[in-house]
Amino acid sequence: MHQRRLTAAPQERPAPQHPPERDAFFDNAKYLAIVLVAVGHAWEPLRDGSRAVSALYLLVYAFHMPAFIVVSGYFSRNFDASPGRLRRLVTGLVVPYVVFETAYTFFTRWTDQVPDRPVSLLDPLYLTWFLVALFVWRLSTPLWKRVRHPVPVALVVAMLATLTPSIGDDLDLQRVLQFLPYFVLGLSLRPEHFRLVRRRAVRMVAGPVFAVALVAAYWVVPRMSSAWLYHRDSAQELGAPAWSGPVMTLVAFGCSLVLVGCFLALVPGRRTWFTVLGAGTLYGYLLHGFLVQGARFWGWYGPAWIHGPLGVGAVALVAAGVVTALCTPPIRRALRCVVEPELRWAFRQEAARPVRAGGKAAAGT
Repeated sequence: MHQRRLTAAPQERPAPQHPPERDAFFDNAKYLAIVLVAVGHAWEPLRDGSRAVSALYLLVYAFHMPAFIVVSGYFSRNFDASPGRLRRLVTGLVVPYVVFETAYTFFTRWTDQVPDRPVSLLDPLYLTWFLVALFVWRLSTPLWKRVRHPVPVALVVAMLATLTPSIGDDLDLQRVLQFLPYFVLGLSLRPEHFRLVRRRAVRMVAGPVFAVALVAAYWVVPRMSSAWLYHRDSAQELGAPAWSGPVMTLVAFGCSLVLVGCFLALVPGRRTWFTVLGAGTLYGYLLHGFLVQGARFWGWYGPAWIHGPLGVGAVALVAAGVVTALCTPPIRRALRCVVEPELRWAFRQEAARPVRAGGKAAAGT
């Protein structure tokens, strides 16, 4: 009987690792949220004398930034202050903040006719407050992950902020603190929570809820200042009694969560033509403000028809089209050097991780 020669089996090569595929649902949600942000900003000059436009504006402002912040919090869950993530925090938030804070200062010197407006990195101008807020929120992520009841605690912080006018304008801390519960909520969510709001039953009621909310907004317009939804002032600064600050914080949080849930229920989960644009929403956010500011200076809101129903619809379409263009890959490639710079020269190279027994490197986060 012949013995078979035993040969060593060829070693299998490890399959090449590909970056994880992006979730189309979240990219769709981010794109649609940034469109609403742009439309809301474009509608602002049309509110004077129009209760209907003011109601639409109020409805959009009740949930567009909360939705964006909840999703941002959800994707910040893995932030652990490791060297790589700290570096991305600097390159993705601090550098764009410095660049766009400076750019908006010089641009608004011209459009607002304020030639002596100083460049102040401590007083965020216009849209740049969100970069400061996201920087602070992400740095605090490890702390919120250790707190037993993070959302109620964040709500208490937001409520106390409305009682504290002495916080001042430095780093727009009122907004940082008052929008904090939405970010902490996002940190606390899991994939199954998003699956819950995407059920067919929720989708069926989302439309009617928005219709009721629009009617409610129309009723509220002459009775409430929209500044409550900006979350940038204390109750005293809004001329309201102190007790109303915590109450309005809870009311706004509850209403915003309902609308955010309905918004997410209507977001498509499949890949669409705009899914790819979800990766470029920060570009659309930071850039569309120049056109919104310029539109007023150039007199685009001057014609009477712009303030009618046709004009309101046209302004919304133009704003949506502009912010869509600003999220496209060509714009991202052209401006990545200032919005998402690498800056490898500015950071020390991370030391190689020690190799454990068995020849495998220590697992990273």
